[in-house]
Amino acid sequence: MENGTEVTEFILLGLTNAPELQVPLFIIISLIYFINVIGNLGMIVLILWDSRLHTPMYCFLANLSLVDVFYSSAVTPTVLAGLLVGSKVVSYNACVAQMFLFAAFVTTEDFLLAAMAYDRYAAVCKPLHYTTTMTPTVCICLTMACYAGGFVNSSIHTGDTFKLSFCGSNVVHHFFCDVPAVMVLSCSDRHISEMVLVYGASFVICSALLLILISYTFIFITIFKMRSAAGYQKAMSTCVSHFTAVSIFYGTLIFMYLQPSSSHSMDTDKTVSVFYTMVIPMLNPVVYSLRNKEVISRETSPESSVSPQCLANSCALPVEVNPGDPL
Repeated sequence: MENGTEVTEFILLGLTNAPELQVPLFIIISLIYFINVIGNLGMIVLILWDSRLHTPMYCFLANLSLVDVFYSSAVTPTVLAGLLVGSKVVSYNACVAQMFLFAAFVTTEDFLLAAMAYDRYAAVCKPLHYTTTMTPTVCICLTMACYAGGFVNSSIHTGDTFKLSFCGSNVVHHFFCDVPAVMVLSCSDRHISEMVLVYGASFVICSALLLILISYTFIFITIFKMRSAAGYQKAMSTCVSHFTAVSIFYGTLIFMYLQPSSSHSMDTDKTVSVFYTMVIPMLNPVVYSLRNKEVISRETSPESSVSPQCLANSCALPVEVNPGDPL
């Protein structure tokens, strides 16, 4: 990576400079991070431990939990160190590594959400063909494609950012080395780099979001055809919870990356970034997994099993459907 930079380190401004807020923020963020790590790692262990959860849906859930731990861990320890000891200086290489890892795993989560939506479409709308559609090979290929897409996308944007020259201010108006926050510090022409960021992020976010919307359109159509009031209400409740998490995730990504870095308000960016770097990874185990009856049944009744009907009726959480309900 060629660059004519004179900057050898960056200074992160962090979340706040107010001394009276640093201790409360440290406690809150530590608690959020603890719940995030315990919840996600616990879900991974549970899925690996119980062979009856070795299904495509739980394969994606396990990888989603893993990605949540990784991308939050790329950011949160730096924030906690800044709040606790005031250490806000990061080396040039550390900044590159943090940006690369964060962008890679966030993009991977973006693709995983789309793969999960497709899996639920196959389970709810085409239950009789589910086992032939979502085979282990298909599941593995989709998962590997998500990781490959994430690391390729991250390589493009990280390389495009750090090929710029940094010869002026090295103060990053953020709590981690995010692409827009670092790119705006460049003293060279960054117009092309901004366009690469905007168009690249637009393609990644919009393509995954489009697949999710199409999948859930068909899912909702199937739900509306249900004659069971209980099944309808549970499906709607489940999908509303799912869409809440998806809306926060994609809403923050669109706000952060689909506009030129020169148009950003750094104070606003920091507030928005808290949601998708810390809060969403903590919420995902609850929204996608911990409320799942199949997971709860593993904890309370180890002898219970996952039936094909359970998978066919799943929309983030299992939906109870009477035998006469059309699918």
